[in-house]
Amino acid sequence: MAKITLQGNAINTIGELPTIGTLAKDFKLTATDLSTKTLNDFKGKKLVLNIFPSIDTGTCAASVRNFNNEAANLENTSVLCISRDLPFAQGRFCGAEGIENVVMLSDFNTGQFGKDYGLEIIDGPLAGLNSRCIVVINPEGKVIYNQQVAEITEEPNYELALASL
Repeated sequence: MAKITLQGNAINTIGELPTIGTLAKDFKLTATDLSTKTLNDFKGKKLVLNIFPSIDTGTCAASVRNFNNEAANLENTSVLCISRDLPFAQGRFCGAEGIENVVMLSDFNTGQFGKDYGLEIIDGPLAGLNSRCIVVINPEGKVIYNQQVAEITEEPNYELALASL
């Protein structure tokens, strides 16, 4: 269980992020077109999983904008932005913001991704949502970087995540 904070107040996640060097767990997430995406759909690519509670907060929106800008310059890399938001909300945000370089995916249906990756918040006002994390996966499917953001209102370390690629 990871201990993080929300505006300085302690909250917990269901577990720990996948360990560096381990194979990433498969997932089934819903894209904005309502198709199902799995880890296998991105086989052979480097992946940056930008995981956050909700696209409708300033910090979460900033992380999507930042990775959208960076993704345009990344070779053989997909940036997956993952939250529990409905795919419709994710699509609305991307349309309004001109977001085109990242893949928006939703864990709304079962929340299994948050459980499997150990990042679901289990207490406090955001219980049931995904915590703010970055997980980077190499083309062979191994986790090569992870960051559990300690204070959920703060942005992740983009530089370290991108440097791991």
